Amino acid sequence: MSRVVQAAASRGSQKWLQILVNQHPERINRYLAETLKLGDSDRVEWLSPLEKDGYAEYRDQAFLDRLGVPAGSVPLKSFWPSRGPQWDGLARTDRGHLILVEAKAHIPEMCSSPTRAKGNSLALIRASLDETKHFLRSHVKVDWSSCFYQYTNRLAYLYFLRERARLPAYLLFVYFLQDYDVGGPATQSEWESAIELVETFLDVRHHRLSDYVLHAFTDVGELTC
Repeated sequence: MSRVVQAAASRGSQKWLQILVNQHPERINRYLAETLKLGDSDRVEWLSPLEKDGYAEYRDQAFLDRLGVPAGSVPLKSFWPSRGPQWDGLARTDRGHLILVEAKAHIPEMCSSPTRAKGNSLALIRASLDETKHFLRSHVKVDWSSCFYQYTNRLAYLYFLRERARLPAYLLFVYFLQDYDVGGPATQSEWESAIELVETFLDVRHHRLSDYVLHAFTDVGELTC
């Protein structure tokens, strides 16, 4: 269990995702409705980061509980040790889609540090990353616990939820444009070039779960109106 209360962020992707979800959810909901082919009556319910919930972010069993996955039905501990990915946002739809959100405001955020896990925890992480890599048919020899680790562990969780747990999960990356306070990209094409670089390096440009990895782009200027 892990629910992490956050302050109202003053800059960067955390700030803009809080604003997007709490003040302008229709902007991201339109993208989800189109991409997931939702009907006019289908609703997207945002579960985090909500102002009324202390902008809390969730990880481990708590994120599954927040998504409404029945307790004990998903053996997460057999796949990942405690203190796993802390999700920037969570949502679900009336049709049962489970949406895990990772937000970015500048390209260096994609270059995450290697895992700090040790011992049995590190062994489990590496085994699960290798299992994911094999399923996705990535043939690179790089250690996924060291290179672009945040990206690879998010893919691993998507694999776990869809293939092991058989849940209708989606991984949604939200990329913010024109956040000049943190040196963010001005255009969608700049983000797309960075995404292509990461995916090519990891040999996951096109893979067996590509249909469930979503990329949304939002101009921060539209969130200040």
